[in-house]
Amino acid sequence: MTRCTALLLALALWTSPSQAAGLLASLDRSQVNAGETVELTLESTDVTQFGKPDLRALQAQFEVRGTRQVNQLNNLGDNHASTRWIITLLPRHTGTLQIAPLQLGNLRSQALTLHVNAGPTQASPARQEPVFIDAQLDHPKVYVQAQALLTLHIYHSVPLFDDSSLSPLQLSDARVEQLGEPRTYEKLINGVRHGVIEMRYALYPQRSGPLSIPALTFSATLARPDDQDASPQAPKSDRLIRINSTELTLDVQAKPADYPADSPWLPARSLSLSESWNPEPEHPQVGDSLTRNLTLRAEGLSSAQLPALPQADISGLRRYPDQPQLSNQSIETGLLGIREDRTALVPTRAGNLELPALQVTWWNTQADRLEHTRLPARTLQVVDNPSLVVDSPAGTPPISAGSQGLWLWQLSTLLLACTSVLGFGLWWRARSQPAVLRATQAGPSPRSLLDDLKRACQANDPQTTRQALDAWARQQPQTLAEMAARFVPLSDALDGLNGALYSETGQYWQGEELWRAIRTIPIAERVQDPLADTTGLPPLYPK
Repeated sequence: MTRCTALLLALALWTSPSQAAGLLASLDRSQVNAGETVELTLESTDVTQFGKPDLRALQAQFEVRGTRQVNQLNNLGDNHASTRWIITLLPRHTGTLQIAPLQLGNLRSQALTLHVNAGPTQASPARQEPVFIDAQLDHPKVYVQAQALLTLHIYHSVPLFDDSSLSPLQLSDARVEQLGEPRTYEKLINGVRHGVIEMRYALYPQRSGPLSIPALTFSATLARPDDQDASPQAPKSDRLIRINSTELTLDVQAKPADYPADSPWLPARSLSLSESWNPEPEHPQVGDSLTRNLTLRAEGLSSAQLPALPQADISGLRRYPDQPQLSNQSIETGLLGIREDRTALVPTRAGNLELPALQVTWWNTQADRLEHTRLPARTLQVVDNPSLVVDSPAGTPPISAGSQGLWLWQLSTLLLACTSVLGFGLWWRARSQPAVLRATQAGPSPRSLLDDLKRACQANDPQTTRQALDAWARQQPQTLAEMAARFVPLSDALDGLNGALYSETGQYWQGEELWRAIRTIPIAERVQDPLADTTGLPPLYPK
């Protein structure tokens, strides 16, 4: 029975990679024009599969122009091997085409969708050249600081060497962002197959008025059919060509007059605002740290154009904002800007804390109208934390002043009684001693604790500084919260220390402000070192 179980376990482990591996399908473009080719990539990590994928399901809607196989081995960590099949397809019809799942052994890919636009097949001038450039703008006019999409198509019906280059696009009155790497595919023009090199740019005009887009120069070396079989080290004959694109003019309009003057100018195709929490604020307690992540996405704007979201101060809630995270993504319609604002929120009292609604005003360039994107308000129902210690952060009001005062009165009465009994016992014992030895202090002295706090502040270490500060505060006549309430510089310095502890900016904290506040506390609120007074000696025998 044991051997049978071991055999089944080994068989399951041997077959698990095959079952876990799959056949992943992807397209280099989600939409094409009629007569253009698209590349379908199939990738498998199952090394036990051999042969080629079955492409018969594609014959009805596509013409398979070519297939090439790429094997890759990744030696980082575990030896991860993968095989990719890159299939060049030419759509037979226009509209929305479904790419059916393909089969490779017992693996099966997922279905994909491709949109084929019924565009004109003639993209060249009336006099068609072997190599020419077609430059197009997605819109003839845009608003200032809005996105204009410039697309360059370089067509060639003759083979080219891989030494081609395109002059850079430079505009003095606009910011230029290249969208991804150049794309290469094929297109039929008047029955002639052309290779296409596609490059896209996002333009952001910085002032209104006409914007002139200069001509770009494409240079390449023509290759004759017999040159393709020649050695790469063989010298090339002088067949270098240079062609220029046409100059374009973009009409840049000023900001609409009805746009609110107190709102940042945001011209976008679409805009969304969302939030996420870690952890989810279902039943937060006093002192818990909640991370709120606000994400602003704008299609047609870069992340540098997105403003910070307004966040008001809320009574009973401490905020510790982190550095914003900015990123850009290249999509079919241009640039997608993403801004993420992360803030640590710490409740300081129980009850309902109302987070106000957030609203972003922007201009919809598609519908040409003013719009508002709103994130609704949220209520945090904060409950008491039973494990919260009495020593609370600076500025936090006590939970129950009456009960705490009664508890302190009872404790002080008990301590006074114990102290009286202990003092009487020590006096009775001292009468039988020849002399009273000088008392030595147990534990560190206030002077040494103050030195430890000074060294921690000078080292700019928030964690060590907080520990040294708590140890020093325990030997003071008042709590840290009471001293901070009576001394404003100490309260401000403690806010900076707490912000460094609750956020990821602790490495930039400077302890000079806290040490200066500690040194300038009024002398009546500090405890002097009892060992520092050596002017007199106690009497030999008490009277």
